[in-house]
Amino acid sequence: MTLAISTRVNAERFWSTIEQSAEIGKGREGGLSRLALTDADKEMRDLFVSWCRDAGLSVSIDRAGSIFGRRAGQDNDLPPIVLGSHLDTQVNGGRFDGIVGVLGALEVVRTLNDLGHVTRRPIEIVNWTNEEGSRFSPPMVASGCFAGAYDLDWVHARPADDGPTFGDELKRIDYLGDAPVGGRPLDSYFELHVEQGPILDAEKVQVGVVTHGYPSFGALVEYRGETAHTGPWPMEKRRNALLAAARLLVAVDDIGWDFAGSGGKATAARLIAWPNKPGILSDWAQAVCDVRHNDEEAAEVMAERLRRAVHEAAAKTGCQAEILDTWSWGGRIFDESLIKLVRQTAGHLGYSHRDLPSQAGHDAYFMARICPTTMIFTPCRDGITHNNRELAAQDETVPGVNVLLHSVVARADR
Repeated sequence: MTLAISTRVNAERFWSTIEQSAEIGKGREGGLSRLALTDADKEMRDLFVSWCRDAGLSVSIDRAGSIFGRRAGQDNDLPPIVLGSHLDTQVNGGRFDGIVGVLGALEVVRTLNDLGHVTRRPIEIVNWTNEEGSRFSPPMVASGCFAGAYDLDWVHARPADDGPTFGDELKRIDYLGDAPVGGRPLDSYFELHVEQGPILDAEKVQVGVVTHGYPSFGALVEYRGETAHTGPWPMEKRRNALLAAARLLVAVDDIGWDFAGSGGKATAARLIAWPNKPGILSDWAQAVCDVRHNDEEAAEVMAERLRRAVHEAAAKTGCQAEILDTWSWGGRIFDESLIKLVRQTAGHLGYSHRDLPSQAGHDAYFMARICPTTMIFTPCRDGITHNNRELAAQDETVPGVNVLLHSVVARADR
């Protein structure tokens, strides 16, 4: 059973949830700083759980802290359709990145409740833990664990920048659930998200049909050198770990510029060192960097240059280098039948739409490893995200929520 073509979500109700979310964990003016497993994240989680229960959903929390709200179907033995995103933000984050996907999913089930429509398959909405990776590295760690990419004990041991571990903070905020992480069949996964790019806004297109993700490679690199006085110690004897990490990051930035003409991007994301004080050389440093390109072969060339740059920086500074962690995602990972469904749904509803890639990482990338997966993009003003000036408008966002509603129901009722 499909919905009437005229069926739409309650736009005002959906936007009210966005606005209530925007009051929790405020950062710079207009933005949010709601880092994973902080008190602000707990407050938002508590509100989300209450909304789920008010909508008649049964709530479960897995051992990675991800929250699932399940709406029963006509045949609950069938694997569920899952839709959602994340409620945590960057340190200087916006009010929409991830949040639109979770609260858009909530609005889908609320609308189905209004209609009295029970889908054949059950529907679950999800808030994934620590998508951003701002407080615990790497990003998308909970969805990665759900998909089998990370071991749960390893996830629980991830240290926060401010000291405690992932597992400790789950316990502290009372979101260490008892549900297993993954290991169960899913029918499919849908993720609605603001574009995090300027294309839809610049072209005044209402809905983005995500065809693939930029192939991306990232690394966490550690350098070890030797402390010494910055005055008398001879240059030829210096082993400055801070300098080694800085050389790597400059080299990575150069890689990005070498491929910028064809759409490649490279990021020097982070540098920390110890002691990192005047008058003394640092004997330890860590750097985080990544490269990405729409062309898979070009992305691999960039990744290989990054790997070489790690050891070249060590050689030039007399330091030891170790790649502590790597991650990669993207490519042609999304399900063609779901892409077609989203595209056709947008057309049937009368919305302008276009195909485009995702240039950022998302939980959907890991979910694509275990079930058919697709993404839907909505416009973001000027394409700026991970910034307090991130801006989306109600009338520009709701079309994507309506496409999510109709696509999910078509999938769930087949």
